[in-house]
Amino acid sequence: MAKPWATFGVDLHLEPTGSGLRRSLTDALREAVRSGRLAPGTRLPSSRALAADLGIARNTVADAYADLVAEGWLTARQGSGTRVATGAAPRTTPGRRDTVPGPPTGAARRPRASARPAYDLRPGFPDLASFPRTQWLRAARRALTAAPYDAFGYGDPRGRAELRAALAGYLARARGVRADPERIVVCAGFSHGLKLLGTVLRARGVRTVAVESYGLRVHKKILGAAGLTTAPLPFDRLGTDPGEPADAGAVLLTPAHQFPMGVPLHRDRRAVVVDWARRTGGLVLEDDYDGEFRYDRQPVGALQGLDPDRVVHLGTASKSLAPGLRLAWMMLPSHLAEEVAEAKGGVDTCGVTDQLTLAEFITSGAYDRHVRAARLRYRRRRDALVAALAARAPEVHVTGIAAGLHAVLRLPPGSEQSVVQAAAWQGLAVHGLARYRHPDAIAEQSMDALVVGYATPPDHAWSGALDALCAALPG
Repeated sequence: MAKPWATFGVDLHLEPTGSGLRRSLTDALREAVRSGRLAPGTRLPSSRALAADLGIARNTVADAYADLVAEGWLTARQGSGTRVATGAAPRTTPGRRDTVPGPPTGAARRPRASARPAYDLRPGFPDLASFPRTQWLRAARRALTAAPYDAFGYGDPRGRAELRAALAGYLARARGVRADPERIVVCAGFSHGLKLLGTVLRARGVRTVAVESYGLRVHKKILGAAGLTTAPLPFDRLGTDPGEPADAGAVLLTPAHQFPMGVPLHRDRRAVVVDWARRTGGLVLEDDYDGEFRYDRQPVGALQGLDPDRVVHLGTASKSLAPGLRLAWMMLPSHLAEEVAEAKGGVDTCGVTDQLTLAEFITSGAYDRHVRAARLRYRRRRDALVAALAARAPEVHVTGIAAGLHAVLRLPPGSEQSVVQAAAWQGLAVHGLARYRHPDAIAEQSMDALVVGYATPPDHAWSGALDALCAALPG
């Protein structure tokens, strides 16, 4: 009959050789660590389990473990077991055959930035801990119960009709979009939608897309992969100036809440860019970034409402719900909808279950309730951020806080890189503004700042994140 301890612990292959069980076992374990066969952090079997596997006394294993803990090869903590020491690298001692571990060459010699950060204040991420799991499951159950059999086929490349109808109603009501379900194409995230549009624009003969001086690098890469060049637009105290984009066939903007500077597109400039598109036959790509989250201002309507034939409205559930859903949408001009659907392919490439669930989530009112609750939660975090900076870092000027999920912290000239490094030493992941600046933007538009996302840390970690941030800032 098998003994009960035979199913405990983990397997460890060792071949102790030489005289004396304790010494031979110690040498075999040391060699396994020194050769790299046992990586730092590896949990070893309990002394009882290893003794049973090797057919030796438990005290012999315990003594071998104790010797290697004393030498620094292993660590032993109550409740954590015995593990290979982190950074236990060998160091040869002159005149001796054996080696002893030197100071850790791994994590102990590196700044905290090399490990997983304690707090993540990078922009562009929601609070994933607040994803409405219970409500989402209820919506999924109702949606799957009511779904027709053909919903699980290859499907319309534009996406499920239920979701397109729900989105049309929501976008018209909440964002001022002139919506038609027949002109909506569901895609797997904003980047997927931009890739499809880049393919269609290139096929139509467009060679250049005007973009904002500050924005996400990945968008420029996607357009570049489609064979399009990007030209930065001027940026001043009123925000992006679309003016007359020379030689551009399209313009990519974040008019509701410019990313990352945090200002809406000025009302006069909204009219200017739409007039440009009408006169030239150009296209405006409207990234509705953070459109749902506003705090100290009236809602900014979608630019698409000014001219649905010249503006493509792109939205996503990545900030309002979670990026892992990979659900986004495009409200397209009638002359473009079929081409984009063809570029997507002959079948629907987005998961039907999540599409049906989101449709039910919207039509039941759960989406509105979730967004409004998130808006209140994020506003409290923003207020705490502003108060902490005013009290502990008064030299830092905060801007772009009327809406969205991030703030821009303007720093003294020449201090951005040092502050980013100081934040890393505080265990804080944060981005400098230079990361988002287009390489061809004019020098006068350069400034030192941090782009701080305040949505990601869970509620219980927010005060700690603020402490780390204030400790890294000047003053």
